[in-house]
Amino acid sequence: MVGIIDYKAGNIKSVERALAALSCQYTIADRPQDLEGASRLIFPGVGDARYAMEQLQSSGFDSFLRESVARQVPVLGICLGSQIVFDFSEEGDTPCLGLIPGTIRHFSSIKKDFSLKVPHMGWNNLQYRNGGSDPIFSGINDSQSYYFVHSYVIQPEDESVIVATADYGITVPAAVRKGSLVAVQFHPEKSGEPGLRLLRNFCLCGEGGLSC
Repeated sequence: MVGIIDYKAGNIKSVERALAALSCQYTIADRPQDLEGASRLIFPGVGDARYAMEQLQSSGFDSFLRESVARQVPVLGICLGSQIVFDFSEEGDTPCLGLIPGTIRHFSSIKKDFSLKVPHMGWNNLQYRNGGSDPIFSGINDSQSYYFVHSYVIQPEDESVIVATADYGITVPAAVRKGSLVAVQFHPEKSGEPGLRLLRNFCLCGEGGLSC
């Protein structure tokens, strides 16, 4: 069973529709205790980092996520949910979950003369690291495009956690993994067939020989 974390800062409906289309069993909950039996978790997010962290802290999902990752429960962070798994976001000077060492920086903070439109909004191809061997991309070639909407960029301390990048004036880490935690800057639930395949891979992780 996939548990979708509802902390009032996530794009729940589109994730729900995508999982329903895949016939993946899921449950949505706004209390950590209601997801304790979930075999894997989806952590979506849209909007502001500070507001999202306040919601996580007030609901107890901050501790729940840390404990789940420590227990090696497979977790998929999406968009803002891929950013606040890091230590700190420049958006609102926000201390985040600290699940992966690194910071989240605005495009203009990374490149002072950044001239492309922000937010980065639209379709981009990915470039896999390590030959696309991460199981989240199983069966998906790197010529596929995914839908991005973001103004801030993942900057991990250890670049070895990056499993895919996109190009938008700078190299944008598009997918990262640390243990059972995988986080994607794009929206797989809005990315057509390759996005659905990625979600299917996550729903099936640990089953049929597919690694998480």
